[in-house]
Amino acid sequence: MLTLHPTKEQGATSKANEVMYVDPTATTTDEEISSQIVIEGLNSGFVADLLSGMLTHERCGTHLYRSVAGRSNNPLLKQKYEHFGEETARHVEILEQLISESGGNPNYVSPTARVVEGMNSKLLESTFMVNGAIDLMNQEMAMLDAVFLAESMDHANWSTLSKLTEKLPEGALRQRFTAAVDEVEAQEDEHLDWAKKTKLRIIAMQAESSLATTIGLKTEEVVAHIRGWLSS
Repeated sequence: MLTLHPTKEQGATSKANEVMYVDPTATTTDEEISSQIVIEGLNSGFVADLLSGMLTHERCGTHLYRSVAGRSNNPLLKQKYEHFGEETARHVEILEQLISESGGNPNYVSPTARVVEGMNSKLLESTFMVNGAIDLMNQEMAMLDAVFLAESMDHANWSTLSKLTEKLPEGALRQRFTAAVDEVEAQEDEHLDWAKKTKLRIIAMQAESSLATTIGLKTEEVVAHIRGWLSS
């Protein structure tokens, strides 16, 4: 079952330290983590923390795509955000299944995952902070920039996992990792490539359009202009 925000009731666990309290019933240790996903020749605890961070980034990605899809004034951007959001939700399922079938807990929240969640929260928050302070076109760009940054990390994560998979010993574990990478990596390539090219195209359109410097244009006229972008 797809989980977007792990809770103690859903079996979430984490590691306590000097500055972070974790309910004893939800506390795990490095030893327990290392014993769950056993990978010959690799630091199993580190890999578990890495996968937790990747999963958290994908979970945060579903929130980002749902938010920007609901606020975009460009039908084509909205359509892409919705489509990529659906694929990102599938990536969450793939990682949850990969971790579970490898012996781990998909609702384990590693220290890496906490950092990732903090960064992603600020990224999403930044797309709201500009509301009312800038024009609609730059609001669209702020949301697209957030997608571009999120997809840059996604792309790096899956490229890293692909390289790590090559180091796994032959067997069922490697097959599971390979299947996950094979399904997701090409989609992440597409997401990042689209975000990069769309960002460049919109910048070019704004630079060449007199609308960007027009004062007093009605909001509905700006929205209509934005909706016309990328449709040709």
